[in-house]
Amino acid sequence: MSVVQQLLDRARSNPKRIVFPEGEDPRVVKAAYRMAGEKLAHPVLIADPATFDKVRKSAGLPDANFEVRAPGDEAEALAQRFFELRKHKNITMETAAETVKDPLFTGALLVKGGEAHACVGGAVRTTADTVRAALQCIGARGRTVSSFFLMIFEEQNKALLYSDCGVIPQPTSEQLAEIAISSALSWRQLMDSQPHVAMLSFSTHGSARDASVDVILEGLALAKSKDPHLSIDGELQADAALIPDIGMRKAPGSAVAGKANVLVFPNLHAGNIAYKLTERLAGAIALGPVLQGLNLPMNDLSRGCSEEDIVLVSAISAIQAGS
Repeated sequence: MSVVQQLLDRARSNPKRIVFPEGEDPRVVKAAYRMAGEKLAHPVLIADPATFDKVRKSAGLPDANFEVRAPGDEAEALAQRFFELRKHKNITMETAAETVKDPLFTGALLVKGGEAHACVGGAVRTTADTVRAALQCIGARGRTVSSFFLMIFEEQNKALLYSDCGVIPQPTSEQLAEIAISSALSWRQLMDSQPHVAMLSFSTHGSARDASVDVILEGLALAKSKDPHLSIDGELQADAALIPDIGMRKAPGSAVAGKANVLVFPNLHAGNIAYKLTERLAGAIALGPVLQGLNLPMNDLSRGCSEEDIVLVSAISAIQAGS
């Protein structure tokens, strides 16, 4: 079974209620019809009903067989919910009422209140906007919220997890450790197989020396101390992490070299550049940035996403919600 089909089947086996704050975007509308039609999810679109009708008619789509929620529905209740969540920050009810007009905050608050299982945004808005709403409404499970892209190589029927590609510009050693542990959990959750985590660098096992490599090594040590059973190694160059014969030569005895499936990048420059190059030059499907470390699922999309990307990130969100 293909990786894509595996994700879709798992979502279909336990359809979740997923809210889409950008319900007027044609890609989101088409994806919602597909998800409802194929029983992959129960979509909830936040959209002006008149605008939604215009979009769906222009696409030749029938009346919706899923919920379309107008912006401002139950605004008072949502404002009260947000006020209770943030009153320790000394916000006023007026500020709360203004904030919940933002559909991203509406979606996040619906998840927080149990009215939806997950929220998927970012087709139009930035990652920073999505993360801000998630943190303020849903909250972090630990000290570090990060992201990953699930990179799917259809011809090889394989996947890799790249992290962090969307949230933390320059991770500290502690943040790298938490990114590594969260990413391993995400791999196990989505792929149901053993994660092998490579802490990537321009150096392999001391082949080069630099203060930036020290941060990676400190992160590796922290990750091992926090999860002694984690299959993790570093610092590793990308070829040593992925290619078995090169891994054997550059990192003999490593349990990860040559078979890594989770790649932890040293900073956001490297991670973001790597995922875009892999997507555009290797033809991989790039799903994300999927957020990890939140109390409940709220995920981001690339603004260049397609209808198919939205469906698949929603499937990932459903799997997260069901775990």
